[in-house]
Amino acid sequence: MVKYPKKEENKMESQWNFSALKIDLGSFTIFPTLLWNKTNALLVDTGMPGTLPALQKAFAENDVPFEKLSAIILTHQDLDHIGSLPELMEASNKRLAVFAHELDKPYIEGTKLLNKLSGENLTAEKWASIPDSLKPFYENPPSADVTHLLTDKAELEGYPGIEVITTPGHTPGHVSLYIKDKKTLIAGDALTCIDGKLAGPVPQHTLNMEEALESAAKFLHYDIDTVICYHGGIAAGTIKKQLKAIIAK
Repeated sequence: MVKYPKKEENKMESQWNFSALKIDLGSFTIFPTLLWNKTNALLVDTGMPGTLPALQKAFAENDVPFEKLSAIILTHQDLDHIGSLPELMEASNKRLAVFAHELDKPYIEGTKLLNKLSGENLTAEKWASIPDSLKPFYENPPSADVTHLLTDKAELEGYPGIEVITTPGHTPGHVSLYIKDKKTLIAGDALTCIDGKLAGPVPQHTLNMEEALESAAKFLHYDIDTVICYHGGIAAGTIKKQLKAIIAK
């Protein structure tokens, strides 16, 4: 079990550096988030299968040793977020903690078929739009055990200064993270970003749009200077004004 730092160490341990890792997957670009301090490195989301070399390169570009990685946080179950999880775990020199929400846990662990690959969620049109090279991964998604569950408004277990915000809608167990000392939101797919400005969740990839917009409204209660969107990268500026415009649509 991950141990909490001693009380006198909390101030140091709660100071986080971050980088939105720009990873080009060919057909689209993603922005996993790397968080690190003096003792630990955390990765938020893992990209598609085969993303490991690009992630390792991004660690090096940020002068963060890959061996420092101690935990992976999954904002949700989609393939482009969990795809390289088994590769990361195999490449690590230690047992990594894997964080996810309880509602998405069985999908990440492979005991249930990914939400968007089942029933009416996977139409013939959507299947046809998937490149042939990726279809085997959708037919047999990668999986790994979730070791820690994420709870709304709780600090990330063992890592002070990172607050969990449950943001269902895109998937039932979608979560976002708030980095307190940096006033930074890691939105996952709860929001998107276009040319440095916030946009709402993508309707065709969101299971429950009404719920997703209700989740976005939660962000108004936080003092946010910067938002990292998995699709689109970093947004800054008048965050609350941008959020209110998204929620009002």
